Amino acid sequence: MIPTVCRSHEVCVRGGLTDERRSFREKLRLQAAERFRQGDENTVIVRDLRVSVRSVQRWRKTWSGRAPRALASKGPASLPLLSDELFAVLEREPAKGTVAHG
Repeated sequence: MIPTVCRSHEVCVRGGLTDERRSFREKLRLQAAERFRQGDENTVIVRDLRVSVRSVQRWRKTWSGRAPRALASKGPASLPLLSDELFAVLEREPAKGTVAHG
């Protein structure tokens, strides 16, 4: 089911992350980059940041010798396919019931 409201720590109606969630995740990646620079092991970073081992492995590979900004957010993955007006129409349709839709 598609959520009708964007809240922090949830996916938006348009299928991407909210700005707040994207910012939160970027902050985690930048904290991990600082920990990489300090020489911390992946297992310590996983425990302290409460993220998956696979995420830390991916982040370390991306960071590998580059500036921490390599882990910065690059913005939304894609633009919405529907306009706000069409989303409004889509949200009203279920209220019409099954008979109205054949």
